[in-house]
Amino acid sequence: MTTTAPSAALIPAAPVFTNTERLALAGFLAGYSGLTREAYELDLRQYTSWCHQHHLRLFQARRADIECFARDLETRGRARATITRRLCTIAGFYRYAVEENLLDHSPAAHVRRPRLDYDSHATGLDRNELGALLVAAGLGSPIEHALISVLALDDGLRASTRRMSGRCSSAYTRRPGSAMAGRHASCGPRS
Repeated sequence: MTTTAPSAALIPAAPVFTNTERLALAGFLAGYSGLTREAYELDLRQYTSWCHQHHLRLFQARRADIECFARDLETRGRARATITRRLCTIAGFYRYAVEENLLDHSPAAHVRRPRLDYDSHATGLDRNELGALLVAAGLGSPIEHALISVLALDDGLRASTRRMSGRCSSAYTRRPGSAMAGRHASCGPRS
């Protein structure tokens, strides 16, 4: 009976990134730290993995390839905000490569990004709910009552400040019976 030993032959593998691509990735990420860097690393890891699966080098990608990546994210059920952030990261990466003369032009410069809905879908408290909250806070310590009162007043003041600063259109609307102002479609994100 003969036995065969497993082969120890090495299979040559092409590097995943060229030196220029590696330099661009490292340089782009070096400009960030903390959670921002972690988010950008994740975005670029997913994009580079997608490119590798599609036998595409980073610096050979075209606008259509990046848009196909976005469509792939959509089909996998990613939120529009996630897709937009990933595309912004990719655009920033390619912009960095162009600025550092590592690439002639950015394939992501004119990539279409999903529109984001900046309207708040959260509703404020109506008069009765606010009144009940203030009564309940009044039963506690004076500090609790003051804190809840200031928070209720603060939200109303921010809404009126947005109206006065022009961040909301003149067609500003309130939810019927609302003690705190609602938001109109033309308002910016809540600060």
